[in-house]
Amino acid sequence: MPNSKSTGVKLPIAVFLSGSGRTLANLIRHRDEHGLPIEIRLVISSRANVRGIEIAQQDGIETRCIRKRDYPDPIAHMRQMFDPCRDAEVKYVVMAGYMNHVLIPNDFENRVINIHPSLLPSFGGAGMYGHHVHEAALKRGVKISGCTVHFVDNEYDNGPIIVQRSCPVHPDDDADTLAARVFAQECLALPEALRRLEHFDK
Repeated sequence: MPNSKSTGVKLPIAVFLSGSGRTLANLIRHRDEHGLPIEIRLVISSRANVRGIEIAQQDGIETRCIRKRDYPDPIAHMRQMFDPCRDAEVKYVVMAGYMNHVLIPNDFENRVINIHPSLLPSFGGAGMYGHHVHEAALKRGVKISGCTVHFVDNEYDNGPIIVQRSCPVHPDDDADTLAARVFAQECLALPEALRRLEHFDK
């Protein structure tokens, strides 16, 4: 059933994820507690039996599991991912910890957004995800890190930037402590980006 907590005109979105769903949970919290004007119509996971699917189902959101290995042809995989988005009439797709590469169809150009745990273009590209990003930042000795919300194109971490938020890197940080500080900024940056998109679409 549709999201019963949404009222009025909302920005219809789909969420792609692969695991814990903590970014999805954050969007739901901002929707319910801070009036984020979104309607989450669909959640697609690349893996079955993950917490992200449970969070979506508890909120009454339609869910699907589409495993990339079941669609080795990139075009077939793209169709499996985006045909349900078209059927749900979503305006934007949010990649929220989605760990697979998927081609972006022409009609979704500048309609897919991702949040990356660094200040792009630093520490982006193939293989730069999760703790790999924070370990690379610490190894490089950066003093400021953060996160980036950007449009997704067909290259890793390459599309136009929508929002960036920064945080300090402390001398005693390890990948876990830095990840936690960056994630706190992610929890603010993604709702901010969606508010900007909602305003832009009016």
